[in-house]
Amino acid sequence: MAYPASVARLIDAFKTLPGVGTRTAERLAFHLLRASDDEARQLAEALLAMRASVVACSVCNTISESDPCPICADESRDRSRILVVEQPRDVAAFEQANWDGLYHVLLGHVNPLEGVEARHLTMESLAERVARGGLREVIVATNPDYEGDATSLHVQRRLRDLDVTVTRIARGIASGSAIEYSNAAMLADALTGRVAMDEGA
Repeated sequence: MAYPASVARLIDAFKTLPGVGTRTAERLAFHLLRASDDEARQLAEALLAMRASVVACSVCNTISESDPCPICADESRDRSRILVVEQPRDVAAFEQANWDGLYHVLLGHVNPLEGVEARHLTMESLAERVARGGLREVIVATNPDYEGDATSLHVQRRLRDLDVTVTRIARGIASGSAIEYSNAAMLADALTGRVAMDEGA
């Protein structure tokens, strides 16, 4: 069956979202078709408001409605430690685990197969933050998979000549999993059991 052009357009738009295939896109489109005007309008307004309001923090690269973000602006946080994560959603996960230090978001991970190299990430701005002084520990909290491990090594090598201790979160998180799907207890255990990164390891 050929859908009306407006419905087909919405289905195609949903299919551009990660993890959304044709069947899911069709279900979402038909849900909105049956929804009230208010529900559809609220969804559209929320999407437009997010696009208009959300910016990248110029300090840590997470998403926020202010710059710097509330975490970077909070003077009560432990400013001697930075937790390095891959994506802004990882910040939300560690906030639930009661991390009280600062963050640095790399905006990805090293993945040669996809053409992503260390220079494509925000490692240089991380090195600049460390070089300014006042930090005693950088904790690398990239995902415990091949790409995350490779990224952590690049971070370690970039910071090795600077006056800071570089550690990696412990394997409280199952190898091959993603931080965003880990619960608060697992993340807290991973932070507690972090270990120093040795160049020869």
